[in-house]
Amino acid sequence: MLYTLIRKFLFSLDPETAHGLAMSGIDFLHKSRLACAMTPPVPSCPVNMMGLTFPNPVGLAAGLDKNAEHIDALAALGFGFIEVGTVTPRPQPGNPKPRMFRIPEKQAIINRMGFNNEGVDKLLANVAASQFARNGGILGINIGKNFDTPIEKAADDYLICLERVYTAASYVAVNISSPNTKNLRELQKDDALDALLASLKARQMQLADKHGKYVPLALKIAPDLEDVQIQSIADLLRQHRMDAVIATNTTLSREEVKGCPNAEETGGLSGAPVFERSTAVLKKLSAALAGEVPIIGVGGIMDGEQAAAKIEAGASLVQLYTGFIYRGPELVAEASAAAAKAIGKR
Repeated sequence: MLYTLIRKFLFSLDPETAHGLAMSGIDFLHKSRLACAMTPPVPSCPVNMMGLTFPNPVGLAAGLDKNAEHIDALAALGFGFIEVGTVTPRPQPGNPKPRMFRIPEKQAIINRMGFNNEGVDKLLANVAASQFARNGGILGINIGKNFDTPIEKAADDYLICLERVYTAASYVAVNISSPNTKNLRELQKDDALDALLASLKARQMQLADKHGKYVPLALKIAPDLEDVQIQSIADLLRQHRMDAVIATNTTLSREEVKGCPNAEETGGLSGAPVFERSTAVLKKLSAALAGEVPIIGVGGIMDGEQAAAKIEAGASLVQLYTGFIYRGPELVAEASAAAAKAIGKR
């Protein structure tokens, strides 16, 4: 009830303004030790994946805390893991505003942010200042390319970021599926993906030898994939021994929001309308991978039942983003309990 009132106020504001205010509010609640007032107890359900032990199966997806400025406050809300970014080698402003739009009647958001972030050095400084990772919390760092880096040189940006974040991350997520950076999704095609994964895995092994620490690599893919593309991606994930795959990012489809205000805005659609599409990709990917590469399920989780459905479709962990904006901290506990129950039935 409290979050419903807070959301009503936040939704009266421009989405980006509301986001900044909400993050400041979460920081205040954490620093004043009041976060527990808005956070139902989250059940413990350890999940072993990628050589890591997650205290519960529900994480925060990348995009909410792009610059890793709010890690400790977000972790206090009960997430089993936090993923920050997407971060690029150099700071960049992202796309022109306005670039985020709500569709409340569909519990959805359209964004065309364009990897707006303060660059990898600033992100690492923020990570170093947080307690979460130092105290054993699982922190994913999501990496991308700068908008002005030619697509044929995209691997250079990913390798720069991988090398820079390697020792600070519990795992590194490689974002090749945002629809808001020109031509980025071209990297999901066979030859481009094969070359990129080969480069990333080679550098990962070099860094593991250098630092005496193996940091897993996860690939984040789009929901707008044909069956043949899903099979091809699965084959390459196995071939290159990727540690995990995150399914999925936002969709370009507007089928579920036709006729709604803001539905024709360009960008990626997230929230309830993407659930079926995302889960269908997850299920097909799971079948194609046959258990060889674990999956993190994300996309349209608005309640505990949908979190459980992602697990039943083949995910080992799930992540929240838009559902967290619409439902607030109670969704973390609800999704964790439901996902844990689904895991227990396996």
